[in-house]
Amino acid sequence: MTSANVAQWHKADGDTVSKGDILLTIETDKVSQELEAEIDGVLEIITPEGEEVDIGTVVAKISEGGEAAAEPEPEPEAKVEAEPEPEPTPEPEKSAPTPVAKVETPKPAAPAPVATPAPKKAQPVSGSDTEGRTTRKKMSMLRRKIASHLVNAQQTAAILTTFNEVDMSAIMKLRKEVQEDFIKKHGCKLGFMSLFVKAVTQALKDVPSINGRIDGTDVIQNHYYDIGVAVGTEKGLVVPVLRDCDQKGFAQIEQDILGYAEKARDGKIEMSDLQGGVFTISNGGVYGSLLSTPIINPPQSGILGMHTIQQRPVAIDGKVEIRPMMYLALSYDHRLVDGKEAVTFLIRIKDLLENPTRMMLEM
Repeated sequence: MTSANVAQWHKADGDTVSKGDILLTIETDKVSQELEAEIDGVLEIITPEGEEVDIGTVVAKISEGGEAAAEPEPEPEAKVEAEPEPEPTPEPEKSAPTPVAKVETPKPAAPAPVATPAPKKAQPVSGSDTEGRTTRKKMSMLRRKIASHLVNAQQTAAILTTFNEVDMSAIMKLRKEVQEDFIKKHGCKLGFMSLFVKAVTQALKDVPSINGRIDGTDVIQNHYYDIGVAVGTEKGLVVPVLRDCDQKGFAQIEQDILGYAEKARDGKIEMSDLQGGVFTISNGGVYGSLLSTPIINPPQSGILGMHTIQQRPVAIDGKVEIRPMMYLALSYDHRLVDGKEAVTFLIRIKDLLENPTRMMLEM
């Protein structure tokens, strides 16, 4: 990080603040952070909201005791702007006699109006910004980071996507059977995401090449299972990381996901929450997406895309049945992962989800 954005001031210039009061929210390209007052005093704001500043820049000062800060306030009241006011009056007087003001009346070019209508008609098209047809605003730091990150991923990795579908009947039946008892014991619902996280963790163990990354001419093999879960926020997409998923149960994973979702909504995701991660899961199904090709999150080598569940006719033992089906998409870095390994990995996830008891027994 080299810069940050002064996102919001929670106190006004000249306010008396106490130690521990939240003064402002700073927004970097990944996270938002609230800054507190370290002493009691009166706040003097130097940098207004919306300004981007370099790391280490002083954006405000606090004068202890309040009396020191009260002195600067009279200075603005004794506005030096009062002096320039007399100056404008002599200026117009000098400008009035100048012949330049009269030169603007070269009305001899009266025949010229015939030529002027053409450019005037073209102006509304080029000047549509001023007519309210479009608006322009600065990209947020998070959105700029997302944009550069995704472009970098496509430029540096050989991304390929393979697809499959999973019958969600067994998973939905399991959730229905244990949901009430699960909530009573753990205080949270058994969601689909924890089941997918555990399935991905087991598949990474079975196909370890996907749990690796390229570093120059070396291959780094990971022996841990920190899974990133993409979370959509009003400001953009963030990917907090669930740590050591191989050592956690379904309840703990669900609680971790809920905790991250709350922090993301409140803009309190920390940098440490986003660092690391060996694989990412993105659930576009919550928005109704039927199928997509997710982009890997460098330097990771794979990402799983979940999609919406649809009731579709499928062939079961020679008969057509209506089943809740979900398309799965695995995007992977073809530089490191071969097609056979990618397909094996995706089918392993499919098998675990369609046979959840085997997943719980790590079979």
